Amino acid sequence: MTARVSEKPVPRTATGPHRRSRGHAALAVIAGCNAMIQLDDPIVNIALPGMREELGLSAVGASLVVNAYLLAFGGLLLLGGRAGDILGRRKVFMAGVGLFTAAAALRGLAPSGDVLVTLRAVQGAGAALAAPSGLALLLSTFAEGTSRKRAIAVCTTVGAVSTAGGLLLAGALTAIGSWRWVLFLDVPIGVAIVLLAPFVLDETARHRGRFDLSGALLSAVAAASLVYGLGRAAERPWSDPLVVGCLLAGAVLLVVFAAVERRAQQPIVVPRLFAGRDRLLAYLGTLAVPGALIGTYFFLNQYFQRQHGWSALATAGALLPLPVTMAVTAGFAVRLERRVGARRLWAAGACLLVTGNLWLSTLRTGDAYATTVLPALVLLGAGMACSVLPPTVLATSRLRGDEAGAASSVLNSVQSVGGSFGLATLVTVAAHTSGMTGGFVASAAFAGCVLLAALLVRDR
Repeated sequence: MTARVSEKPVPRTATGPHRRSRGHAALAVIAGCNAMIQLDDPIVNIALPGMREELGLSAVGASLVVNAYLLAFGGLLLLGGRAGDILGRRKVFMAGVGLFTAAAALRGLAPSGDVLVTLRAVQGAGAALAAPSGLALLLSTFAEGTSRKRAIAVCTTVGAVSTAGGLLLAGALTAIGSWRWVLFLDVPIGVAIVLLAPFVLDETARHRGRFDLSGALLSAVAAASLVYGLGRAAERPWSDPLVVGCLLAGAVLLVVFAAVERRAQQPIVVPRLFAGRDRLLAYLGTLAVPGALIGTYFFLNQYFQRQHGWSALATAGALLPLPVTMAVTAGFAVRLERRVGARRLWAAGACLLVTGNLWLSTLRTGDAYATTVLPALVLLGAGMACSVLPPTVLATSRLRGDEAGAASSVLNSVQSVGGSFGLATLVTVAAHTSGMTGGFVASAAFAGCVLLAALLVRDR
């Protein structure tokens, strides 16, 4: 089942200094969208205790507030990327940001848990349209080479800074006011992006193509099943019937999806994206990276607040060195990549991730923050900065014009599933071993997988 859309020519762009300043403005808008989406997860988690108390949410209801977003986001990413290729990436980008922002504004006024969960799902759908189209717009705005690498590094830096600032601001608002105040933090950013986008982003060519609705439906249900199953695995045993059923259903649907896409005239995911060894390794490395970091926020949040009785604001301040180091290191990543090469930079970043996680695995109650936690956070921040740029560049290089959206959506999908898989694995390991120590050792194992992918990439 398909729907055809005709091609539309791309508008002419400016040249010279005006073009450069327009490129900087475009990068600011795209990076702002990335920051807004990354900021949302920590502020929702900080606001979750207040939501439960005021709206009377059960443990299952609280998990739905998080999972509703993840299911919609992970399930619709491939469709969102393809929509940008066919309908125009700026148009789809603005629609996604607008939908995300409207839902973010309304959720702060949610009168019940059901309304809140619904609005979180709408947010996820908006993010699924905005994220791949934003990355595809970055690829079309900046040519392959140093300028594109710098743009990716800027997005990484802005995302890290927004996470740092968001943690502190959300902690402060939670301490002095209501959880509802925290949920409005995304709204000004989203409004600014929607207003500025028509003036600083050039619309891309609408590539002649069809919506592969069968592939879109299969990919959405498969991704949602995997994300939901992995999310449940973070709360229940892997042997739980619902966990097993969702993971099996997701795996079977992925096999069916691959078979359908091979026969499709215009598949939602281009098979050529998985043909090159380096691009495939970039996807695999991106899949493992979230597992090397997600445990830091998950375990240390509990360590500081439950074992030491710290407030949300104090905990946010204690975690601040990680995103700050990531932001600072990302600024130097492009220069480092030119000096040592993508393979060595990526491998060095993975080694820092391994070391930082093993360092935290030695953490015991009563250990001094300055000598045990702080150095590990600095290592992890630097490691993440060096582990993001190379695989992103490899995954989005040598693309045809009509493949940028698909490649961007695949990269975002891999990150989404990787985050769910990483958290589920770490929680399971922690529950069956020595708790937080075992969790950080598992995080180091994920970082080891990143290192393996980096070492297998061709040195060029």
